Amino acid sequence: MGWTDHEPEDGPPPEDRELDRAVASGDLDEVLREVDRRADAGDWAAVDRARHRARAATERGHQLWPAASWAEYRTALEAPAAWAGPVVTEGTGYLAPGPLAEVAAQRHTWEELSVYVPLGPLRGVVAAERVLRGETVPDEVLTGDLPGHLRAWEPGYALVEYRTDGVRPDEPSPLPRTVPVPVGSPRDEDRDAADGRRALTDAVRHWSSQGEATVRAVGVEGTAADAMATLGVAGARWAEVGVTGAAELLAWAAASGGARGRRRGAAAGRFDAWWVLATLAGTADDWPDDPGPAAEELRWWRWTADDHVGGWECRLAVEDPEDGLAWALDAVDPPVP
Repeated sequence: MGWTDHEPEDGPPPEDRELDRAVASGDLDEVLREVDRRADAGDWAAVDRARHRARAATERGHQLWPAASWAEYRTALEAPAAWAGPVVTEGTGYLAPGPLAEVAAQRHTWEELSVYVPLGPLRGVVAAERVLRGETVPDEVLTGDLPGHLRAWEPGYALVEYRTDGVRPDEPSPLPRTVPVPVGSPRDEDRDAADGRRALTDAVRHWSSQGEATVRAVGVEGTAADAMATLGVAGARWAEVGVTGAAELLAWAAASGGARGRRRGAAAGRFDAWWVLATLAGTADDWPDDPGPAAEELRWWRWTADDHVGGWECRLAVEDPEDGLAWALDAVDPPVP
């Protein structure tokens, strides 16, 4: 299945002649129109031919790779699994609004896709994306050693909706009713809390590497209020959310690209959220054991600053009453003008 370099002896199909003229002249707009016309008609074999021709022309110097990427996105999004699965490979969908593994998993079950997604790491990512949508898959299929079903403590993860006319963004649950953050005392950062601070920062580091976000985290000996004071936050309010609310926020932030970056996918978000929970709860050495029960022993707050003016934010405070450690994360990506 799919386009090859071998044409019939009498030349390309008649319906490809307009495409070939557009490709030969490097007319990106016309090639994009050809992709849309074929996809709108549900002619996925023709879409596949168009994307291969666009890729081949790119290698000859024509800048048609956006057309190839668009064809791959529409195929992953709308085509039957027999066509959608094979495009989920390394290097495809470069300009898609998110990873094609997530795009394809939006409308197809794992049973449908598993026959067609090529062997490789992305196969496990597709399966992991289906888990986020409530499906159970064999554990050994997943990338990253996470279980093939959602645990009881896990949230209803925030998921985007991919469309041909854009993406409906995902959002975490609204911040519950807040109260002022108690006054704490600034502390020196604690060595025993360093791994937790690093895990919190790593979960949203891509916000700053791909955009204009500010990402800060601290880990101290003391209370969550002390961690907030160490962070230098003045005039903030918070709400205790438990491990489920914290995992939802962390997974949302890790899955997204922030206000400006490219989305990483819900499967990546779940993985990073689990790693933060395991690190703060002290179970990372037992990975991939379920960190939820241990993380439930910690206290978790979502917080917001009184002077917040919009944009994307991932703000958490965490306290480990047993070990006397606490962390605070402040990640904010300002709105795009």
